[in-house]
Amino acid sequence: MIKTGQQHIESLRDGRQVFINGGLAGDVTEHLAFKNSVASVGELYDFQSRPDNKEVMTFQTNSGHSANRIWQLPTSYDDLVERRKGLEAWTKLHAGFLGRSPDHVASCISGMRMGLEVFEENNPQFAKNLLNYYEHARDNDTYLTYVIINPQADRSKSASEQASEFIGAGVADQDGEGITLRGGKMLATGGIMANEVLVTQLVPLREGEEKYAFSCVVPMNAPGLKILSRKSYEQAADNRFDNPFSSQFDENDAVLYFDDVKVPWERVFVHNDVAMAQKQFHATPAHVYQNYQAQIRLSVKLKFLTGVAYRLAETNGVINFPQVREKLGQLAADAAMIDSNVHAMEAKGYYRNGYFLPDRHTLYASQTIAQQLYGNFLNTIRDLAGGGVIMLPSHVTDYNDPELAKYIDATQQSPICSSRERVKFMKLAWDVVGSEFASRHAHYEMFYSGASFVVKGHSFRTYDWAQATDMVDYFLDQIDLDDTLAGITSVAAE
Repeated sequence: MIKTGQQHIESLRDGRQVFINGGLAGDVTEHLAFKNSVASVGELYDFQSRPDNKEVMTFQTNSGHSANRIWQLPTSYDDLVERRKGLEAWTKLHAGFLGRSPDHVASCISGMRMGLEVFEENNPQFAKNLLNYYEHARDNDTYLTYVIINPQADRSKSASEQASEFIGAGVADQDGEGITLRGGKMLATGGIMANEVLVTQLVPLREGEEKYAFSCVVPMNAPGLKILSRKSYEQAADNRFDNPFSSQFDENDAVLYFDDVKVPWERVFVHNDVAMAQKQFHATPAHVYQNYQAQIRLSVKLKFLTGVAYRLAETNGVINFPQVREKLGQLAADAAMIDSNVHAMEAKGYYRNGYFLPDRHTLYASQTIAQQLYGNFLNTIRDLAGGGVIMLPSHVTDYNDPELAKYIDATQQSPICSSRERVKFMKLAWDVVGSEFASRHAHYEMFYSGASFVVKGHSFRTYDWAQATDMVDYFLDQIDLDDTLAGITSVAAE
């Protein structure tokens, strides 16, 4: 099934319990906090359903049906590249500002599917559940988010040591029909616009914490599931001219509380197993595949921000200043580095059980670098913008007053565009680098892949240290202390 935008929007009118601003949101497709972002996701599905986008956005399943490439399991380098092109095409529709777009968790589930043997070795029935669910989500074009960490609470203590047994979601009960979840999970980024949520644990658990070691999928309208939304930037962005990105791409974040939510056994993939809770990500391609998608998204986002920086320099008439070109050259190099890393992941890819996967260490190296780059991008763009992104008309309605509009036009000048085009562009630049929406994105890019030490740890564990140290040993082996001393003595004697 290739879903249309309207079909997806209709699927969200399912009675889900979203709480915001002191009460229930009701229909999220109509609420002022969410409706524009919901419509933006709808545009993704409309894009994929157009006949002229079929080749780039879809592939043929084994049963002969078309499916979105986000669910593709590549069996060759060419498959991996074609899938990436589809993800890039989708990402360009939001310039990378939908961090948890439908392709992210689909990549996670697809990665688990490519490591199905890990689940089979652990529990054949759970492996069957995963296989069936992957095919169900693929064939129904399901939009998934995930919640994979617990609310912070006391971070000096493990899950079982918290003040309350169910601060973090755990299995409170089980019977012949399934498990019952109780407690909180975060961050359900995009969850308000998603169909279902993967609920599990990424942070390692200890022996004795088995009740938190589970993995399952829950519909966003499941009885007992409470969706606690953060403040909506969209709701404060009342028009696209003043807030071109926050008005349409605020994917929102939410804490989920599971108030005794019943999950049928057929939706459970891991249960009561601390080791398997980790293996589902790291012994399968899941962690690599989902973060490979994130690097594709980021590469598009950095290209966009590089374009914003270049246009700022043009708009302010400084594009030919050597020091400005130096800054732009650095941004261009950094953006190209992330883009090149994505291609390198593919070029250095490898086969695993018949599937062709992106290189692990190149991925983690790229993530390590990316966490340091994003803040530099924002600071450079701010430097190029100066006060121009702040000293703007207060609201688009200022143009309704002819006298006021005259003064605005007189004070908003550019060598390359009209006064009003300048204001429109500067509003966009501020929205992506300086607004509250932009600040949230800066924070997101710092932490979505994990704390810095975690990401660097992945890089450490996956690097080919043997190859590096073998070169060191090669040169050390050519040095012999006794021979060196004998040679020096011989020369001195002569």
